[in-house]
Amino acid sequence: MDIDNHEEQLHQRLAKIKQLEVEILDREKVIKEKETAKKQVLLRLSPSLWQKIAQWAEDDFRSINGQIEFILSEAVRNR
Repeated sequence: MDIDNHEEQLHQRLAKIKQLEVEILDREKVIKEKETAKKQVLLRLSPSLWQKIAQWAEDDFRSINGQIEFILSEAVRNR
């Protein structure tokens, strides 16, 4: 009897651990999605600056948006 009771308790603990693991993974996923989510920003540029960035982006095989993000990331990193 004691062995059966002990085994049942172990199964219940294992089920609880598995449930907690799923909850932790779900929370980690939500946190990661929040960290990697891109924020949208309205940016006004002069036509000449836009052209220069567009040419730079083309030279680097990036989109204009990707080039602006690259420039900002470099500026923050160099700061």
